[in-house]
Amino acid sequence: MVGRNLRDGILVGVAAGLVGAALFAGFEYMQRLLLEELVGYVPLRADGETFAAGGGVHHFRPWLLLILPALGGLAAGLVSRLAPETRGGGGDAMIEAFHHHGGLIRRRVIWVKSLASMFTLGTGGAGGREGPTMQIGGALGGLVGRWLRVSHRERRVLMVAGVAAGMSAVFRCPLGSALLAVEVLYKDGFESEALIPSVLASVVSYSVIISIFGESTLFARVPRFPFVPAHLPLFGLLALLIAALAAIFVRVYRGVHGLFDRLPVPDWTRPAAGGLALGALCTPAVILVGNYLHAPGEGLGIMGGGYGAVQMAISGSPWLPVGWVAVGLLVALSLAKLFAASLTIGSGGSAGDFAPSLAIGGLFGGAFGRAAQLLTHDPHLQPGAFALVGMGTFYGGIAHVPLSALVLVCELAGNYDLLVPLMLAQGIAFVALRNRSLYSSQMPTQRDSPVHRDALLLDVLRTIRVSDLMTGQAAPICLFQHTPTADLVPSVARAGDQRVFPVLDRQDRLVGLVTSSALRMLFTELSDAPWVVVGDLLQRAVSVKPEDDLRSATEAMIANDLRGVPIVSNDNRVIGMLDEGDIAEVYFKAAVRAERAESSGKEASSSKAPRA
Repeated sequence: MVGRNLRDGILVGVAAGLVGAALFAGFEYMQRLLLEELVGYVPLRADGETFAAGGGVHHFRPWLLLILPALGGLAAGLVSRLAPETRGGGGDAMIEAFHHHGGLIRRRVIWVKSLASMFTLGTGGAGGREGPTMQIGGALGGLVGRWLRVSHRERRVLMVAGVAAGMSAVFRCPLGSALLAVEVLYKDGFESEALIPSVLASVVSYSVIISIFGESTLFARVPRFPFVPAHLPLFGLLALLIAALAAIFVRVYRGVHGLFDRLPVPDWTRPAAGGLALGALCTPAVILVGNYLHAPGEGLGIMGGGYGAVQMAISGSPWLPVGWVAVGLLVALSLAKLFAASLTIGSGGSAGDFAPSLAIGGLFGGAFGRAAQLLTHDPHLQPGAFALVGMGTFYGGIAHVPLSALVLVCELAGNYDLLVPLMLAQGIAFVALRNRSLYSSQMPTQRDSPVHRDALLLDVLRTIRVSDLMTGQAAPICLFQHTPTADLVPSVARAGDQRVFPVLDRQDRLVGLVTSSALRMLFTELSDAPWVVVGDLLQRAVSVKPEDDLRSATEAMIANDLRGVPIVSNDNRVIGMLDEGDIAEVYFKAAVRAERAESSGKEASSSKAPRA
């Protein structure tokens, strides 16, 4: 199975890499055609987002910027009617498919989500590409699993590998993408069996994408950040503030989503309403900044993913003010991005919540770093470090993915200088945001997931031996191989609830079984055949020993379609009977105890965890 998973992971990586390359190019060219050339809007880009960037000067048309997101939302809404699960970010729908649909995402999602996302993001929607590619990559993984006719379990693994490969293709962070795919499914823990296939698929997808577009990191001009232990309290304070801001984002996003759900309009028109509100929010800001810079149409990072705004927070910009004005501007931009993303995604626009989360955290972290620099006058304090830590802490906290967010930031920065501050900040945010989650479909643990619950509860039976059920048990009714069936009535009448009868030879050793259903058939259909003996009704001898565990006993009963099984000694003599009712009683008692213990643990940790 391991070899098969690795082979299949390679196929998923190739498929996701090629589809991801097409999506990446489609997103960029759509944005260039509509936003840059038609509207004259100049997106604020990160240094690694130079592909397909427009050149030359275009006439800025603010009235078009006002209505273009609404038109894009309308087109996305119309397309998404073919697959309503493509509305919104995509991450939540992917998690829902893993836990409740066995890793199956409809094939049409691949092209419906692609078109809807291009319309939303190409017209300025305040979201990212990564969320849609989570859902598209998961659909590709499931599709490969269907083509290869793998088991349900392997199909779920391939779905997660597809998520990793899709993220890697557009984000170019292979390790962080693989870790995110296995970590984002749960609030605590990760999908361990999908880790290696996800890593392999992510590497293959990354190799495909850089072979086409070349190798680069998203954020360039990132300086080195020497570790200064005295700055750790500042990073801890930043983590607490980021946790509060993340909690506000979740509340605003849920509130906007509920508001648009209550609008008395068809579902597919709601992204257009969200786009119109986004245009009304962003157009005045773009006009004001353009007048200030004498550059009409200059973007601020409020529209789109927002990575350009994070690049500005990390490395600065010639037009960025200095001092407390810069602090105020970055805080204002982070709040504007918070509301813009909520309008786009909460209304059902097909755009991811991953990029806006990084942008909000990065902008606020950059503001915090500049404020700390002004207050402490510390020449060793670098605001860019706080921007990167804030970026990873924001998403890692509300998505409950501290490990993958930590690695993603290090990959984006191109170094691991911020590893220790990130570890501290992620730990604080993880605890502070225990009761907040960006993804409502996340399961607390594997134990709570429908795809694992049965297997985990069956593990309870491994801890219980057959001998534990033998105390006080009455001797079972046994039959003998050469007994005429005409003499069976008295024995069967004394059997009570016993439904499987051991059959013994002349030395009292087990030679086979007779079921109550076989005896009923005998009494009703062969009552006039006195020559039939018990040996004529035998089926294979299935038995367990006192030292066996109840899970193996259950598996033996299921495999042989039995409702009971004899317990035998080492010399094959029957010493008891194990009934499915006995196993069911023990199973449910043990499961209830485990659930109570888990619930008590959750209540204890919840009472200790601070609320953000």
